[in-house]
Amino acid sequence: MNKTIRRASVFCLLLVLALLGRATWLQAYQAKALADNEHNRRNTIAQYAQPLGDIIVAGNPVTGSKGTEGSDLAYKRTYTQGELYSAVTGYSSQAYGATQLEGIYSHVLDGTDDRLKSPMDVVTGKQASPGNVLTTIDPDVQKAAYEALGDDKGAAVAIDPKTGQILGMVSTPSYDPSTISGTTDGDAWKKLLDDENKPLVNRALRQPLAPGSTFKLVVAAAALENGLYGSVDERTDSPNPYTLPDTSTVLTNENPSAPCENATLRTALQYSCNNVFAKVAADLGQDKMRAMAEKFGFNTEKLDVPVRAAQSVYPSGMDKPQTALTGIGQFEVTATPLQIAMVSATLANGGELAAPHMVSEVTDSKGNTLEDFADGGTKRVVSQSTAEQLRSAMVTVVEEGTGTNARIAGAEVGGKTGTAQNGVGNSKTPYAWFTSYAKDDSSGKEVAVAVVVEDSGAARSEVSGNGLAAPIAQKMMKAALKG
Repeated sequence: MNKTIRRASVFCLLLVLALLGRATWLQAYQAKALADNEHNRRNTIAQYAQPLGDIIVAGNPVTGSKGTEGSDLAYKRTYTQGELYSAVTGYSSQAYGATQLEGIYSHVLDGTDDRLKSPMDVVTGKQASPGNVLTTIDPDVQKAAYEALGDDKGAAVAIDPKTGQILGMVSTPSYDPSTISGTTDGDAWKKLLDDENKPLVNRALRQPLAPGSTFKLVVAAAALENGLYGSVDERTDSPNPYTLPDTSTVLTNENPSAPCENATLRTALQYSCNNVFAKVAADLGQDKMRAMAEKFGFNTEKLDVPVRAAQSVYPSGMDKPQTALTGIGQFEVTATPLQIAMVSATLANGGELAAPHMVSEVTDSKGNTLEDFADGGTKRVVSQSTAEQLRSAMVTVVEEGTGTNARIAGAEVGGKTGTAQNGVGNSKTPYAWFTSYAKDDSSGKEVAVAVVVEDSGAARSEVSGNGLAAPIAQKMMKAALKG
């Protein structure tokens, strides 16, 4: 054979082998990666090829689908009372993706989850009928929280202390996910992004703030669990005013006439005495304080309900005065409303924390269970004695102290107010917090709540946990006990 022809033949053979190798590599090793690539238009087409499955609240869908015109995306997402439930559902947008339950369960809701497919579907590649996501949300609690927050910037969470079921979760200002569900909603999307109040942020889960005096419940628990004081009615060693350790900085109380000097933990919670809890934190030290905070859930990196909550933080590497400030929920302590609700839920449940969750079940189109999120999964945080004593002290706060606006006739209600500094030198409007629990002995129903009002438009002098946040919590608790 001619030498030139032979070389050309070998070269061509190598090219063919290279092409075969490349095709084999694509089919055998890269097919899934290419199929799952976010820029693969076929995925979006498949996602919206049929009506989506639904997110269910109390047996009723709060989502839907409607046909489109002039698009290769046959259907788009719709929402029933979208602003009311946006903190639960998130959004499913043809242009901007999906968030929260819409994002986590997107493959179930669009029918592409392998668990939805029959053996024949697997063979033929046919897309299955979409499944549904059943939530634990109580519509009455959700509505009470949303209406009570109104035009305020803030958030609220309600939990069943025994089961961990999230009964309500609201973030305001809210938005209607229907306005950004299509491909031509750029103006609505930009308006949401440019809004300084950040309506797309789920404040209930994703915006940790200084918890202020609501954190004093954790401090009191640490004092009892570590034996610093034997009961909530033992007098503490707490000078008033209190000078932060190793400094000349004097820490005062909001109410100068309150009986805070050497006050018991009960009285200190009742009047929210800063001197008592700052000294408790300093006396215990940051390690014991952090250990107690972490038992309640602080510093947990992966808290999924199933939407992942931002980490609530109890800091480390502090000096003594900084540790003292954490005792009043300041310095670098931060918490989400979910985390603060978990504190009250733990105390209401005898010292055991039930894992919080807002999805009860994921099903196929016929109602068969794909995932079942059973209630329970509790862990011991504090002793039953500590929980009972702190519940009793919380009742004193509501009956005789700073939380009177949370009272509910015929129910046991305990709570704790909080007003947290905001901005350098407390230059901005403080945050108003309230956390509480309520029990109806006749029905056996229970609920734990946390509310934060970041900004209500009220004058600075009118900002208080009892004035702004407690009435919201009271309405949520009434709805939960009545339902």
